[in-house]
Amino acid sequence: MLASFWDPIFLSLRVATISTVMVLIIAVFMGWWLARRSFAGKTVIETLFMLPLVLPPSVVGFALLVLLGNNSPLGQWMNRIFDVSLIFSFPGAVIAAGVVAFPLVYQSVKTGYHAVDRDLESVARSDGASNWQVFLYISLPLSWRFILTGATLGFARALGEFGATLMVAGNIPGKTQTVPTAIYIAVESGRLDMAWYWTLSMVFISFVMLLFIQRLQKNN
Repeated sequence: MLASFWDPIFLSLRVATISTVMVLIIAVFMGWWLARRSFAGKTVIETLFMLPLVLPPSVVGFALLVLLGNNSPLGQWMNRIFDVSLIFSFPGAVIAAGVVAFPLVYQSVKTGYHAVDRDLESVARSDGASNWQVFLYISLPLSWRFILTGATLGFARALGEFGATLMVAGNIPGKTQTVPTAIYIAVESGRLDMAWYWTLSMVFISFVMLLFIQRLQKNN
């Protein structure tokens, strides 16, 4: 009973943590690069970044299934080089959660970079600082609240991901069964008590994380 209850929670936390770290690294660098540049096609790129936020999760899941499936070029390459299949696997669950969480992280990080005083960056460059030094010692430290907010929102979104994860990773107990999929199966099988326990655990975790964001923004 205890193992069947905690396994999806621990798995969800692992998936959310790894996917959040993954998308945060990408968002921090891509957000800064796009916030400081103007070029043809920039709007299209940023629209693509935000697309998973408005698409139905099943659409995102199907697109990932096509891109990562064993018959896709990427899937065949992974099988040939690493002998790994991303479909119905833990890495597949991480990728699905990361894709749907990325827009929230990216938008928050980009907002933070836009809030940084550009004059400070210009002064640093006039004193001989490289773009990398400006990013590392000025832009990044001054944006830390936005970055932390984005990471928290991304973690919460990844933790609650259902549709895309179910299509890409499936619902394998102990391997890919996260809390949202476990709740769905519990309701389908009439195990309403377990569904309630998992639901309350997700409400508690999400409430704590949103409370943290509210406190962070209040102190900003």
